[in-house]
Amino acid sequence: MIFRQLFEPLSSTYTYLLGCEETGLAVLIDPVIASLDRDLREVQRLGLQLAYSIETHIHADHITAALELKRKAGSKIAAPAAEGVLCADVNLEEGKPLQVGGIVLNPLHTPGHTAGHCAYALNDRVFTGDALLIEGCGRTDFQQGDAQALYWSVHKKLFSLSDDILVYPAHDYKDRHVSTIAQEKKRNPRLGKNKTLDEFRAIMADLNLPYPKFIDYAVPGNKQCGVCPADLPENLGKYCKQMTESPQG
Repeated sequence: MIFRQLFEPLSSTYTYLLGCEETGLAVLIDPVIASLDRDLREVQRLGLQLAYSIETHIHADHITAALELKRKAGSKIAAPAAEGVLCADVNLEEGKPLQVGGIVLNPLHTPGHTAGHCAYALNDRVFTGDALLIEGCGRTDFQQGDAQALYWSVHKKLFSLSDDILVYPAHDYKDRHVSTIAQEKKRNPRLGKNKTLDEFRAIMADLNLPYPKFIDYAVPGNKQCGVCPADLPENLGKYCKQMTESPQG
């Protein structure tokens, strides 16, 4: 399998490029519109054909590139069924793998950050979206977030995977690239170290995080599979422009 971890620095988002070496088919997990050109160049450079863009959830901090990828590369849009993305070509559900060439992604419904959030298991790794970050987790205070649901999503779905499974999150803010299930069980200050549900609820309730500055534009735009709003304020315009620097991880 061809694998690339790509980083968009404005929202600290990881996009994952997976390619089947036998068929040349590829998918992008959580592509960002600001890195559209970079991702298309990488797909072309590797001689791949983009079959799907895949969302872990409706994002609140960036606009997805799904719609533009469909227009420019002919790829289909796949999103968790429980997120209710009406423009998606494929609605992903737990127990129904998505196969692209030799790549078989197994959706895991992991609500809590959002109600319809999905992680995707693939052989020796899992793409955890915002449900489980490296020594952290996504917020639970908007988009039908639920701390109890997230606790059980992580403990019953993700922490039940083998300890040596690699954890690839949707974001990291400290220049980290990958973890493992064992490491998160041991070191995650919110969800690991045998934290109880009550302890986790208290941690999440006490975060006092600011209101996300892009959420009022990102959520409606992503419900349309990646539409940049016409009324985007000038100070937020960079979220829909191509980045001058968008490195690979």
